[in-house]
Amino acid sequence: MKPALRSKKPIYPINWDELPMGLHLQSHLEQSLVQSTGRFFGYHLVKVGCLSGHIVLADCTIKHIVNVINQECVKTQADTANSQVIADAHELPFSENSIDAFLLAHELDFSRDPHQILREVDRTLIPNGHVVIVGFNPFSLAGVFRFLPLKGNKTLREARFFSSVRIKDWLHLLGFEVIEQQQLAFTSLMFSKKHRVFAAIEKLCRRYLPIFSSIYVIVARKRVIPLSLIKPKWKPATKFSAVGASMRGSIKNSTGN
Repeated sequence: MKPALRSKKPIYPINWDELPMGLHLQSHLEQSLVQSTGRFFGYHLVKVGCLSGHIVLADCTIKHIVNVINQECVKTQADTANSQVIADAHELPFSENSIDAFLLAHELDFSRDPHQILREVDRTLIPNGHVVIVGFNPFSLAGVFRFLPLKGNKTLREARFFSSVRIKDWLHLLGFEVIEQQQLAFTSLMFSKKHRVFAAIEKLCRRYLPIFSSIYVIVARKRVIPLSLIKPKWKPATKFSAVGASMRGSIKNSTGN
């Protein structure tokens, strides 16, 4: 297993157009998040990264949404109605236990240190808050095709492709509970939708092998076990012992004499 920390940051996409079939993936992702985000509650939702900022959560119950983006994404998201914060995802400018939900759309795939991003999410997320993580599946056609000597998208080849099992393991170590997982987009992503040559394989995977989907969506909840005072079970020892003979029998014997 390759280490999660990299010395060099991968090529970071600032728009879905920079990914193959990017707009198709964006639309597919927005539809899949309708039911999940509709169950969220709270006051503040943060979208981390440029790709997350372009995701529209129409039915989300949390209305105050903040986009955490870098300087390069400012121009691409100038028309958005959400609040924008220019910051690094590895150092979120929020206080502890202040955010109700997070959305990380492929943010870990293009991160130099995904562990640090998850630690920041854990630090700023309230107890029982939610985090949505979208990632590329390394066991999909897209994960296999990126190693072939084909002329394809350079940005996709730079993606980290962490498996969902590995992401869930990181979440469990931080105390998160995975409550939902979806498998989306059964395609190689290396070719346009009009010229796909593996349609039969994709149809087979969609029906019988969902584990080979191109992207996955993980919804997790932050669990915090409250500390409760454990009362001691000791009792003070008595300084006297019971007498074997009863007082009534002692009085009767004394009167009979």
